[in-house]
Amino acid sequence: MDLEFFDSSSSSSSSDDEFVFDSDDEVYLEDRTRPKNQNYFETIGRYNDLEFLEHFRVRRHIANNLTIHFEASPEFNDTTGGHGKIPAYNQILIFLWFAGHQTASFRDVADRFNITISSLFRVVRRLTHVISRMASTIITWPNEEEKQETRNFFQMKGFSNVIGAIDGSHIRIDKPSSDPDSYYNRKKYFSIHMQAVCDHRNKIRSIFIGFPGSVHDARVFRRSPLATNLGILCQENVILGDSAYPCLRNLITPFKDNGRLSRQQINFNKTLSSCRYVIEHCFGLLKQKFRQLYHCKLRKIEHIVHFIRACCVLHNLAIDDEFQIIIENEDVINDGDDIQLDDDNAEGDVPEGATYRNYLMQRMFP
Repeated sequence: MDLEFFDSSSSSSSSDDEFVFDSDDEVYLEDRTRPKNQNYFETIGRYNDLEFLEHFRVRRHIANNLTIHFEASPEFNDTTGGHGKIPAYNQILIFLWFAGHQTASFRDVADRFNITISSLFRVVRRLTHVISRMASTIITWPNEEEKQETRNFFQMKGFSNVIGAIDGSHIRIDKPSSDPDSYYNRKKYFSIHMQAVCDHRNKIRSIFIGFPGSVHDARVFRRSPLATNLGILCQENVILGDSAYPCLRNLITPFKDNGRLSRQQINFNKTLSSCRYVIEHCFGLLKQKFRQLYHCKLRKIEHIVHFIRACCVLHNLAIDDEFQIIIENEDVINDGDDIQLDDDNAEGDVPEGATYRNYLMQRMFP
């Protein structure tokens, strides 16, 4: 299974401070005047590798590869509306900057790149779909070698045969014109739901995007292709989830805390929680890098869904590139968007899953 997808339709740049060396304080700051914003495309050409990464969230060679891919696409060859006047590489940079920043308005982005707002809309829309289509080869279930690497990681943390963690996250959107109530989630804002499975490296291995924000994680999971194919995909392995999900043979969740948990069950829950943090970290990284996902400014639900998927593609390309992005605020590294305020809508555990969870607990805490 390469991709899981639900079609629901049926900000600032880095600091320009100069750096000096202060011998009294023993602080070294780079002795270099950072490029200014007079002609931004010329400015970009003078960025060093770190500055490029800070602004565009991926390294320069990934932007070059995306350019080659875009130039071969039907969207680039369709030059209606003056689209072809903007070089492919410049369009990639425009899209990456838009995705990577929380901007006040589309006009801010258009002014930065000296293009019209209508041109910006076309660039974002077309590259959204071009990059979204790459998901079938970039967001894939792990092969046997990758599964073993992930199993080894979680084995050191106390869990056997774990190949990933699952959770849902919410992408804030403006109030939709159609059926807005269904997009109003339990945290009192409008959103689109994204379900994802990631591995120990925070690489996204499965996504299912598009349900309105009011829908509970368990229902989204039940409707996803992952639920249908979980046994085939996992075989003897498991993924870890929180209490919003049912406990299944291949999806292990915590014991429900009814106030009467045994010491074994409490220890099991603590270990599971310490392992499934990777999915929260994954969502935090995704939104930290591509900050438009904190509040997506696009309007059409279909375009928003593809834009989210395109950002997930870029996230995986960056993870495979093994770069370390500059984290500007450590507090946002965890998603902090778990809107399951209680388990009223959570589904009951399946007997086979509950039995296997007890077996795991006895092995881990005899």
